[in-house]
Amino acid sequence: MKGIVLKLAIAASLGSVAVAQPHRHAHHVHHQKRDSSPLEERDVVTTYVPATVTQYMLGNQEVSPEEAKAGLDKGLYVVIGETTPSFTPPPAPVATSTSSKEDGVFIEKVTTSSSTSSIPTTTATPTSSSTSTPVPTTSTTPVSSGATGIDADFPDGELDCSTFPSDYGALALDYLGLGGWSGLQYTPNYNILDTAISYIETGISSPSSQKGFYSYACPDGYVKAQWPKSQGNTGQSIGGIFCNAKGKLQLTRSDVSKKLCQQGIPGITIKNKMSSGTSVCRTDYPGTENMVIPLDATAGGSFQLANIASNDYYVWQGKATTLQYYVNKKGVSAEEGCRWVCDSDPEGCGNWAPVNIGVGQSSDGITYLSIFPNSAVSTAVLDFNIDISGDNSIPCYYHVGEGFSGSSSGCTTGIPSGGSVTITFSD
Repeated sequence: MKGIVLKLAIAASLGSVAVAQPHRHAHHVHHQKRDSSPLEERDVVTTYVPATVTQYMLGNQEVSPEEAKAGLDKGLYVVIGETTPSFTPPPAPVATSTSSKEDGVFIEKVTTSSSTSSIPTTTATPTSSSTSTPVPTTSTTPVSSGATGIDADFPDGELDCSTFPSDYGALALDYLGLGGWSGLQYTPNYNILDTAISYIETGISSPSSQKGFYSYACPDGYVKAQWPKSQGNTGQSIGGIFCNAKGKLQLTRSDVSKKLCQQGIPGITIKNKMSSGTSVCRTDYPGTENMVIPLDATAGGSFQLANIASNDYYVWQGKATTLQYYVNKKGVSAEEGCRWVCDSDPEGCGNWAPVNIGVGQSSDGITYLSIFPNSAVSTAVLDFNIDISGDNSIPCYYHVGEGFSGSSSGCTTGIPSGGSVTITFSD
């Protein structure tokens, strides 16, 4: 039987972040321990601190990131719950300010989970590396003029669960070994009237029409439009469309959208000026919360980075959420790097990628865009430059040998409503 590792906190932010610390320090973070689950559950009240800490728990024992990774690599552990923070937007950065850099203010949630002793709630380790269908290499998304395509309404309750809905805009991630899906959360006891789901089993191979939620990727610049109102009873996020008891796929937000994908807020472009490609991998949230949603930034290309209006997208326990991306080193393709464990560089890509990008638009229309080190788990160093240019309020960049423009913990800039910026990758 595999051990179950609970990943309690990871920074997914647009600047300085607030996270759960293992013990009380001077950060004013309070934990309240319960005994209602085989796994440790925590209620967290978080104030604003400039540090990031990830904590892994095996039962009620803390394990180091190195030990957790070693167990994952050997197949001894599975992971449950990578957190994605919510945030309270700070005042807009001032364009004329040169003496200080205003960081984003974030409230990080701790995801807790319940499971049986034999079935994990969430796994982050793909079990197959089958040949993939290449992911898009440009931001241009073909749209069918007929009955199918990313703008077509999904035929609610008509398709068999064995059918991956690529005809309706979903992007198949065949290399994950999940039948094209980005994540699988089986809920055999789920009732549509449930407000919370207590039993969640994460699939680790292609599904056989098991009842539950099937999450999916969308093309560059688009985000998933479907997730249920019901979520895990201890805070787990659940995303995707539902495979029902009849073996049919049905929408989970049909009252809001009839489509699988929705276009993000335009205005953020990644331009790769390098002679080699790289990959930028978004967390599948809501869902299994693994960094598997790919943007394959091939050399010389331009790509749309998805952005959301935080208050109008997925809301976790009344809090707005943001998008988090993992930036891999030069030469790491999406198939290699957009997964938990990256075989080509296990210490420096995938979950251990060197740099994160965070983005989200606040209720006042300002988008907060941040680049920061993935120092919570990684000591890897990015081997190319990142520069943000355009309508950003203050400078924000990462340069090899110099670091980040704001501080060692990264930088955050603001983009006004209707503005646009380019994130340039260069040697």
